Amino acid sequence: MVNKADTNKARLNRHRRVRGKISGTAECPRLNVFRSTNNIYAQIIDDVKGVTLAAASSLDKDFNGNGGNKDAAHKVGELIAKRAAEKGITEVVFDRGGYIFHGRVKELAEGARQGGLKF
Repeated sequence: MVNKADTNKARLNRHRRVRGKISGTAECPRLNVFRSTNNIYAQIIDDVKGVTLAAASSLDKDFNGNGGNKDAAHKVGELIAKRAAEKGITEVVFDRGGYIFHGRVKELAEGARQGGLKF
């Protein structure tokens, strides 16, 4: 019998390992990414206070179209950058959530950079 590796369990282990090294503060919060099959989500989090400062996803009312592709990820990145700018946030620490930095995660990061976030 073939045992298939649990990819989500491996992702969570990577995420836990990275989270031990990075943390968001009020001056430089954490930009967290979560990617599901059909949608993509981004949050800007202050880990010291334990609060979400801004959030955007492909499920928002402002968003049009399919949420599970690279174009959607780019739009969500621009949307999170716009919402961060409204709150006065310009610099963040990028937390890819244990995902490999390519595809939709990379497009979200590029969209956020184009929107004005620095990381």
